[in-house]
Amino acid sequence: MTVASSTLNARPAIDRPMVWVAAGAVAVWLLVTWVAGARGAFLSSPSQPPLPLLLAILAPPLVFAGACRWSQRWRAFALSIDLRWLIAVQGWRVIGAMFLVLYIYGLLPGLFAYPAGLGDLAVGLSAPFVMLAVAQETPHWQRQVLWLNIAGLTDFAVAVATGALTSASSIGFFVDPDARANMGELPLSLIPTFAVPLWIVVHTISLLQLARRRRNGSPG
Repeated sequence: MTVASSTLNARPAIDRPMVWVAAGAVAVWLLVTWVAGARGAFLSSPSQPPLPLLLAILAPPLVFAGACRWSQRWRAFALSIDLRWLIAVQGWRVIGAMFLVLYIYGLLPGLFAYPAGLGDLAVGLSAPFVMLAVAQETPHWQRQVLWLNIAGLTDFAVAVATGALTSASSIGFFVDPDARANMGELPLSLIPTFAVPLWIVVHTISLLQLARRRRNGSPG
């Protein structure tokens, strides 16, 4: 067994009470975003910017970052999560292909659907190969993990930008009047208000773990 594998298997024991805290927080978060979406809280008028949606995207990662900054126990819990599991979660990004399907049916504008859908597909399809590289201790596996997370975050940045520019809001400079779906309405609102920020947190944890390995001088 190589040093890289030993480092992966020697991660700290998971904090079981924190697992329940995290699971409860995610469940409450999902419930709140569902209820808020059902009440139209994420809809914006044509004269206003889509601030509710943007706030829903940015607030959870900022709360997570604050928790890691001020709670040593929470940070230790995040760093104890199996990196291979964090990579496997990115495989679910293939569901972003539905943006392309919605575009084909004229429900979403192409300026948003193409980069968001293809970006999610690229990350989701790459995730199993990166996880396999980590499991098999291939050379430069850490670099592959790094680029997977950079690609995932870049995809989100592009999707949020194009989504805002094609929205029926004051900054929707490229709004498509023929598009009939609204990302601020259920069930689509769960993507920017829950799925995207949750995956951003997963990316953040992965990058924190890579930074810790670099400080510890782990190979790979």
